[in-house]
Amino acid sequence: MSGGSAVTGKVHVLLVEDDPSVSEMYRVRLEMDGYRVLVAGDGETALRLIREMGPELVLLDYRLPRLDGPAVLRALRADERTSTQAVVVLSAFDEPRLVAEGRGLGALDWLVKTHVTPAELTGVVRRFVSLELRGT
Repeated sequence: MSGGSAVTGKVHVLLVEDDPSVSEMYRVRLEMDGYRVLVAGDGETALRLIREMGPELVLLDYRLPRLDGPAVLRALRADERTSTQAVVVLSAFDEPRLVAEGRGLGALDWLVKTHVTPAELTGVVRRFVSLELRGT
């Protein structure tokens, strides 16, 4: 599922985050590094945007309004159009139970916000987008 980069030449990343200050911090850095970033503040909007734009990568908060991270992951995996969508969880939580749940639902990685600077997040995005574009 990789969508829009053929049109714009930029890799599309969907950042799903309900805290505007956090989403702005990461969005600005990712855009500075050449990514096209859309932001969704809740899980329902995230699902709609994923289906419409087919981003190369989704950065998904786990606790969200309207539809939380686990519900978003379940919905993605249940829909053949989005079942292979690349998703990395970016959460404030690092409880082993939640991490295991997220990975069990298909998240490629689990990042803890307080441990990842915007610059480090760009490196993570670059790594996973490279894998996604190679089809592995």
